[in-house]
Amino acid sequence: MISPADMAATHAAAFTQARPWSAGEFAELLAQRFCHAEGDRSCFALFRVIADEAELLTIATHPDLRRQGRAKNCMLRWHDRARNLGATQAFLDVAADNHAALALYSAIGYTENGRRPQYYPRAGAAPCDAVLMTCDLSQG
Repeated sequence: MISPADMAATHAAAFTQARPWSAGEFAELLAQRFCHAEGDRSCFALFRVIADEAELLTIATHPDLRRQGRAKNCMLRWHDRARNLGATQAFLDVAADNHAALALYSAIGYTENGRRPQYYPRAGAAPCDAVLMTCDLSQG
């Protein structure tokens, strides 16, 4: 199991356009009854399952280890775990300018179902829209 400190280190390396989450924030989330993590120091997903819904809170792959299928495998593993916890639907939001993540999510069955205009702040630039996406987990 990945530690909050390792999650924070990977998150800080991966998230350079937004404020990364701290080890304390990860520890607080992991202490919550419905929050779960999947992965390791190279790539992890933090997600929440409540009733039949699963929400991806964050996913991060260390930049030195990208383009090796780690994020896809991690997504599929957390989907399996969410199904085992009773989820039939998954949802997430992603920055509209994160083309790699959008391609990954689309490739594994997510579809866009809305937008939050100017949701993600950008240092020295205009805020970026959040793309809202869902995936049917009952077909897996």
